[in-house]
Amino acid sequence: MAIDETCPVCRTAEVVCGKWTLLLIRDLAAGHSRFCELERSLAGISPRTLSLRLRALEDEGIVQRHTFGEVPPRVEYALTDKGRALLPIIDDMRTYGEQWLGEQCAERDPARAQEQAQDLLAGVVAAAA
Repeated sequence: MAIDETCPVCRTAEVVCGKWTLLLIRDLAAGHSRFCELERSLAGISPRTLSLRLRALEDEGIVQRHTFGEVPPRVEYALTDKGRALLPIIDDMRTYGEQWLGEQCAERDPARAQEQAQDLLAGVVAAAA
């Protein structure tokens, strides 16, 4: 599918539609998190995938990485202002899920929920194109 670079919906979807991205932003909404904490909260994500997603979000200016000069080294991740600006999207998706998917949401595993969120956003992009 061709992405219309002039369409703000398409560009936003291009940034947030990467697998695990929305759940990662959701988990960072609470504040600073370490890599291992994110890995635990996102059951099913591989360390490599988590690392790639974090790096991509850093490149987009959505996540900030802070390295502490300690031994052993400690690294924490947090949302930037640009990342926090995405939280209303997460909140709207939560509201939608509670209102329209109800009990189905509670019964689904996180990996399946992520796939469905990606499918939903892909539909939004297709409709906007």
